[in-house]
Amino acid sequence: MRERPPRLSCIALLSLLALWPAWAQEPVAVEGTPPAVSSRSFDPHFTRFGFELRTRWGQRVSGIFPQYEGEVTTLADGRRRVRIVLRTDGVIVAGSDRYTALARGPSFFDAQRFPTIEFVSEPHPDSLIRTGGRMRGRLSMHGMTRMETFTINRADCDAPGRDCDVVASGSISRDDYGLDGWRFALVDRVRFMLRVRLVEAAP
Repeated sequence: MRERPPRLSCIALLSLLALWPAWAQEPVAVEGTPPAVSSRSFDPHFTRFGFELRTRWGQRVSGIFPQYEGEVTTLADGRRRVRIVLRTDGVIVAGSDRYTALARGPSFFDAQRFPTIEFVSEPHPDSLIRTGGRMRGRLSMHGMTRMETFTINRADCDAPGRDCDVVASGSISRDDYGLDGWRFALVDRVRFMLRVRLVEAAP
């Protein structure tokens, strides 16, 4: 005669149910990004971050972000990850006080509510800054976050970031981030540009 499996007592069953939230809500372990082994910050003597828009009449409006921070991190598997933080409350447009105030104001970057723009790249091979190519990452701006792609130019030297600038650019849609000011005068696309050199990060 087959033995029946033992029944759980009410006390044992209640004990298991009480433990349910503790283990059922634990996240499943997945392979994450390798740990960082070193990082280098941006050299302020050479590094430049800027943006460019076009008016509906073909004119160019250019700006720079003189206040920034971030680093290029080397991961344990040899890949790199880039993090850039730009201060919108320090943006300067074409040397014009009026356009600078408009760019910082609520109709555009809205620096009072959203004082920074942040880009964090996906891990990429170290060779990318020499050969050039596409670099994807998470762009957070104006209270919204989206995946964007920037194009890195082929390097002009054997040690880009040290002996020559790393140059990259990419364009985003203003509509994607709610930058809906000046629609009567400006087209939708905003082009971001960067020229970067690196120094060892302070310990």
